[in-house]
Amino acid sequence: MDLDNLSEALEKLKLASTDSATDSVESCLDCLLKALANNNTEASVKIQEMGVLPLLPTLLNPQSSCTPKVANIIAEVAKNEFMRSPCVEAGLIPPLVQLLNSTDQEVLLQTGRALGNICYDSHSLQAQLISMGVIPTLVKLLGIHSHNTALTEMCLIAFGNLAELESSKEQFASTNIAEELVRLFQKQTEHEKKEMIFEVLAPLAENDVIKLQLVEAGLVECLLEVVAQTVDGEREEDIAQLKTASDLMVLLLLGDESMQKLFEGGKGSVFQRVLSWIPSHNHQLQLAGALAIANFARNDGNCIHMVDTGIVQKLLELLDRHVEEGNVTVQHAALSALRNLAIPVVNKSKMLSAGVADVVLKFLQSEMPPVQFKLLGTLRMLIDTQAEAADQLGTNGKLVERLVEWCEAKDHAGVMGESNRLLSALIRHSKSKEVVRTVIQGGGVKHLVTMATSEHMIMQNEALVALGLIAALDLVAAEKDFVGANLVSVLHKLLSDERSAPEIKYNSMILICAVMGSEPLHKEVQSLAFIDVVSKLRAHENKTVSHQASLTEQRLTAQS
Repeated sequence: MDLDNLSEALEKLKLASTDSATDSVESCLDCLLKALANNNTEASVKIQEMGVLPLLPTLLNPQSSCTPKVANIIAEVAKNEFMRSPCVEAGLIPPLVQLLNSTDQEVLLQTGRALGNICYDSHSLQAQLISMGVIPTLVKLLGIHSHNTALTEMCLIAFGNLAELESSKEQFASTNIAEELVRLFQKQTEHEKKEMIFEVLAPLAENDVIKLQLVEAGLVECLLEVVAQTVDGEREEDIAQLKTASDLMVLLLLGDESMQKLFEGGKGSVFQRVLSWIPSHNHQLQLAGALAIANFARNDGNCIHMVDTGIVQKLLELLDRHVEEGNVTVQHAALSALRNLAIPVVNKSKMLSAGVADVVLKFLQSEMPPVQFKLLGTLRMLIDTQAEAADQLGTNGKLVERLVEWCEAKDHAGVMGESNRLLSALIRHSKSKEVVRTVIQGGGVKHLVTMATSEHMIMQNEALVALGLIAALDLVAAEKDFVGANLVSVLHKLLSDERSAPEIKYNSMILICAVMGSEPLHKEVQSLAFIDVVSKLRAHENKTVSHQASLTEQRLTAQS
């Protein structure tokens, strides 16, 4: 169709739209659709130049038989990025949104396409649609027209786009989207259709309210079924579906209420099914199973129940399978689960006797920072308040050597912080001269001195307590390292700094008193005029600090 014919049709449309003679309008619209099918870009430019867009809102009349064609033209025109703003400026969005209340399926389909194309990739326009209330309307349409494939797909594509906006989540949560999507999912047999629904479920399930609605609507049963059907599949689509379904399952467990509902006091069938994933031969399922356990292990009650029912053994067997050439994500997930399970005090000794520390130590050689990070966290949780285990691990030269190495991992702040904290914990929980010696020989002292200057108060304090124990248990062996790391001037800074917390000041003074037994350190204390700083602290509002300041001042004066 040539452009002259198009211009003629556009002129006619201009005239016809004013006197609303339906037949002549219809034929003009057919003409436009033909031109767009032939060369969309060229025809769109022409439509724009001739000023036809502003005529279209009046033609979008719910009663008119032309409406589906007009909406179709808008949808075609808005495929071009340069036509989207003109469509908005011509005021097409409000009448299109109104048409979503129509009962005519063809009108609904073309209207949905038109709105989708105009707002494609524009967060601000999508936000405008949300504020105009399209979400409840579309959810209702999905329920009414679930047998119409084209309309269903149109709704799913719209949900997928809108669900990426945070502002949509509250609106979705106030509809029955969860029930509708689960119902739709149960009816699907084709992989593509299931994928489309998954793409909407994933962003929606990030919202905790919707997580619970999805669990209540029976999504979990659907996911478990997908897993059962695809676990042994070789086809690419089976592998993709298995991953999507098991990932979504883990996402649902990130909500506290949804997780607790599925745990059902450890009796839940869902919980049992997820447990059976851990010994599976499929890496994706092992990963999801371990992550699920880590998510169930978010409160003490669940952790205690799980350790009592033998989950630790399953996780250790899984880790054992991944020591040589292991899958890093599975290692990371299984260690996360063990770390969380080790938080309640009653679990620590049970997990230690189950041999958790020995299996975790097999990963000491790992070069993967995420695995190193979780390994350190797991050991730190296990030895908390467990003197015997701290003693055993703290005298393990290989472990201490690796910790000292990781204390220098400047590129990985997390690994560096956890190594320092574990080094300190080994000393604090064992209070053992042997452990102190192992740390001194391994070159750990200077790292603990640096840790005392951390910006995190909890780490500063852990470092100072460990250094105090080193000074009390083996000052002679530590003397050289204390001097080399400028311990005394670090303590001077901590005591002079207004911002230091009371416990930091208290432990720094304890440490000053402890190092006075060494001649070179005593000299440094004298040369830095500690007495001035300490006497000021006698007026500190914290009674423990002011009392310790008096004692420290007496020590300093007696030995000057």
